[in-house]
Amino acid sequence: MENGIWNPSFLRLWVGSTAAGFATWGLPFLFGLALTQAVIDAETLGALLALRTVGFLVGVLFGGTIADRLSRRLVVLWSSLIAACGIGLIIFGMGISGSLAMGLMLFGSAVSGVGQGASRPAYQALVPMLINKDSLQPANAAMSLSVRITVLLGPVIASAVALWTGIGPAMAMLAAIWMMSALVPSWVEPRRAAPAKGWAAPGQVLRDIRAGIGEARRHPWFLSGLAALTAVIATGYSATGVLLPILSEDIFGGPSLLVAGITAYTLGAIFGAVIVARVRFRPMGWWALGGLAVYGVVPLSMLWADHFYAVMLAYALAGLGIEIFNVLWFTATQREVPADHLARVSSFDFLCSYGLAPVGLALIVPMADVFGQNAVLIGCATICMVAPIFAAALPSSKHMSRVQS
Repeated sequence: MENGIWNPSFLRLWVGSTAAGFATWGLPFLFGLALTQAVIDAETLGALLALRTVGFLVGVLFGGTIADRLSRRLVVLWSSLIAACGIGLIIFGMGISGSLAMGLMLFGSAVSGVGQGASRPAYQALVPMLINKDSLQPANAAMSLSVRITVLLGPVIASAVALWTGIGPAMAMLAAIWMMSALVPSWVEPRRAAPAKGWAAPGQVLRDIRAGIGEARRHPWFLSGLAALTAVIATGYSATGVLLPILSEDIFGGPSLLVAGITAYTLGAIFGAVIVARVRFRPMGWWALGGLAVYGVVPLSMLWADHFYAVMLAYALAGLGIEIFNVLWFTATQREVPADHLARVSSFDFLCSYGLAPVGLALIVPMADVFGQNAVLIGCATICMVAPIFAAALPSSKHMSRVQS
């Protein structure tokens, strides 16, 4: 079909999105390698990662607003260039010494985070501009598949380049890949000028943000699903990020369980993307939330972490389920939210679900110290399973639509 997933414009968008994902996931691993090679110390590493996260959240918030007000393709261009410039500042900072070097690296990390965050809602909102409604689900599956591929290969390739050529050339490679993100996607919409009055005023920006939140509130299924997603990320993902490495080290004396779990999760997600690209799930909302609830098997499996393959199976099932949720969730959002508010609503989605994740990461170890590790894992599993069930109880959640089918 002319507006199916094989049309050249969508393929170029997919390549650009894949490049952005590759560069996004590669940067933290290069920071880690810089620590192992004594280019930076542990305190600097923590500050770089923290500022990157803050920049990402700022970029997500304002990127969606600008994409709805101006041009989504223009936001992809400038956000990618900003991310590339941020990496350039990091490279320059690593090449000099003194307080200026530290300042440049920290500022560059924040700037790169802004670019990374701003590109996310713009890419998401461009998909329905290139794809007909019948092809949205396979298109989102293709976009999600690129994320899984970059999560798996981005850190590996970036780390290999760094070990072969050095941190600086590897950073330069990421900057060049951001240039691909900036230049490869097609110009699929006219560049729209901002209104003559009011756009630069902070009040106008805040009004646009409030309008995006107001649009999200018009869709009860969206708010309930987002609450469930946020709960799963803040608990289940935190167990993965914090407790799995501890269990891997304590039981197996190294990272073998951690690596196996993450690999199984990624492979399960890739398999899920292939399935959801071909199968029409009905009712869409219940299938999506059911897939989200499957993540609860991950913290449960960690109660028996000495059973290596049981943990791998749990992670593979979780990857499969989360991919079904992601694709159906993005498809429903693109279908239900008006085009002129889509980027802002997508920003709200990313901001809540991923912006609150650090809270769970910060609390998981103190809670394990107070209540015990097993109690925390059971609590995380319960929340992961119960939150989607509560979301599914809302009538509009069955089909992820305000209009009941």
